[in-house]
Amino acid sequence: MSSVILDADLRAKLNGLNERVHVYDESGNQVGVFLPLDQYQKYLHKTVEVPFTDEQLEEFRKSGKGCSLDEIWQRLGVN
Repeated sequence: MSSVILDADLRAKLNGLNERVHVYDESGNQVGVFLPLDQYQKYLHKTVEVPFTDEQLEEFRKSGKGCSLDEIWQRLGVN
């Protein structure tokens, strides 16, 4: 993932980073959309489908079963 450091001028062009901004190139072609972090996170959470009910997730938490991240990596053949 790339990062961009915002200077005051770019921050102002992005409406103070508090609302969605459509980004265009010099020819007028849309190249992207800037979303402030809180809007991005809301969007991200709305698009993720959890295949378990809240009750099932609570049961999983209470069961004490599970494995460490290292164990998961091993199972996937990463380590």
